[in-house]
Amino acid sequence: MKTAGWRSALIYGCVIALCQPLAACGSADAPAASTNGKGDTTAVAAIPANAPLVIAFGDSLYAGYQLGPKEGLAPQLQAALAEDGVVARVQNAGVSGDTTAAGRQRLTYVLDNAKTKPALVLLGLGGNDMLRGIDAAQTRANLDAMLAELKKQNIPVVLTGMVAAPNLGPEYAKKFNPIYPELAAKYDASLYPFILDNVVGKPDLMLGDHIHPNAKGVKIVVEGLAPLVEDALPDEK
Repeated sequence: MKTAGWRSALIYGCVIALCQPLAACGSADAPAASTNGKGDTTAVAAIPANAPLVIAFGDSLYAGYQLGPKEGLAPQLQAALAEDGVVARVQNAGVSGDTTAAGRQRLTYVLDNAKTKPALVLLGLGGNDMLRGIDAAQTRANLDAMLAELKKQNIPVVLTGMVAAPNLGPEYAKKFNPIYPELAAKYDASLYPFILDNVVGKPDLMLGDHIHPNAKGVKIVVEGLAPLVEDALPDEK
């Protein structure tokens, strides 16, 4: 991760340390209401039915927590790819409050019920494990299992990382923070080291909880992710 990325990660870690009573990055019953970042709604162009499928599989940072239907990661990424001339359908498979254990349980179901085999999976889980202080070894094992399944099915992956909050202590951070780069290297997955790089700590890009991005913040995330996604998508023959 670049120096700026680590700075953003540290800021985020401090913020979530203060907000840890929330217990998770969003909750399953949180309202998917309108967003701060009004007027930044992204129009989604019509996508052919046979377009490559990208599944965004994660937690509330993927699910579009408290954002409008066109403001979350999946619709904004789909629109950004289209602007770059890359036609792909991005499916929102984010669930607010999901841990890596919950994601591991539902991954096969999501893959089996996809209308077509995914050309790429974005995998972004672990933030809720960290907020709950779940043993980092469990987080690693669950992510490892999901990456192994995706490799078995020959599905490329873009892995988006998270960092440990400082109040969890240096020992926890020592175990948690290396999970993403080490697993990305093990499975030859593309890595976006910190999902909220260049977003966290900027009030105009975050919701009032200071943990989740608003529509403008998601746009910044997408600007960083889109090139990785484009590179990871298999070339059409």
